[in-house]
Amino acid sequence: MQTSIDISYYPLLEEFIPEVQSFIDRLNNYPNIIVRTNGMSTQVFGEYRIVMEIITNEIEKSFKLPNSIFVLKIANGLLDNYTPYNV
Repeated sequence: MQTSIDISYYPLLEEFIPEVQSFIDRLNNYPNIIVRTNGMSTQVFGEYRIVMEIITNEIEKSFKLPNSIFVLKIANGLLDNYTPYNV
């Protein structure tokens, strides 16, 4: 089963950008997932169990920094080319 995960990471630090960039860089080291980043969040796409294992491991690494917050939205299916319905 394929999945799409939208991740927002909020390290509660004055200098938060290096921590966010480190998390994104680590995700980009995995060749078996697709990672897309924009100004608001990072999206990860791929096989559900693989993606969940990677996300779990990388969030755990980031949690070594006290007071880190992650917000995730998880969908079944690949939504990297998603076009919303015209209303």
